[in-house]
Amino acid sequence: MTEKLRAKVRLFVEQPLGAVQPVPLTREQAHYLFGVMRMAVGDAVALFNGRDGEWQADVAEAGKRGGILVCREQSQPQVMPPDVWLLFAPIKKARTDFIVEKAVEMGVRRIVPVQTAHTNSERIRQDRLQAHAVEAAEQCGGVFVPEVAELTKLDRLLNTWDTARQIAFCDEALAGETGRLPAAPGPWAILIGPEGGFSEDERKRLRGMDHATPISLGPRILRADTAAVAALTLWQSTLGDWV
Repeated sequence: MTEKLRAKVRLFVEQPLGAVQPVPLTREQAHYLFGVMRMAVGDAVALFNGRDGEWQADVAEAGKRGGILVCREQSQPQVMPPDVWLLFAPIKKARTDFIVEKAVEMGVRRIVPVQTAHTNSERIRQDRLQAHAVEAAEQCGGVFVPEVAELTKLDRLLNTWDTARQIAFCDEALAGETGRLPAAPGPWAILIGPEGGFSEDERKRLRGMDHATPISLGPRILRADTAAVAALTLWQSTLGDWV
């Protein structure tokens, strides 16, 4: 790959990507590239859409309200992350943002905020969290952006759960005890509880599910955002693409 192909700016787009494919920019994307990043005609941008891998593109037209990029060469094939979902109870805004960003960086297929008995936040801005997921993928070099689902009640989610997908629920009651992740292949979900922990009813229900496994994250009780990173690290190093 020539030096010109090594674009430093990455951008997620919705349009299909391919050789000599023109990609029109939205007003917001044009402002970012030409107003914030000070790019001009002829400069290189790396594009990805979650389907066609990463493509190096050149700026063909640049304006304040729009522009056009033209794909030149594929620089990364499309690679999907392992089939693991992250389920978590939303917490304070900045720490919820952190969880979404780190989940994207560490490689998940789907992010599902869940409302539990002790969840402090009863609403989220799904569109804002999805935008954070896009930004995280742009920054970390990934070519896939996981969906951030709407906030869902945990009971309702479990009522319709596909039993082919295993659940590893991080039970703070196991701090200091054993409760390891089984090396079972197949699709998984990691469930992180709220700051107040799971209720006894929730813990009892999860422990009664054949496809759910309580796990420990070590000798100390972790904050929810720390627990998400620790659990994803454990899963990726055992069953994911870090092995």
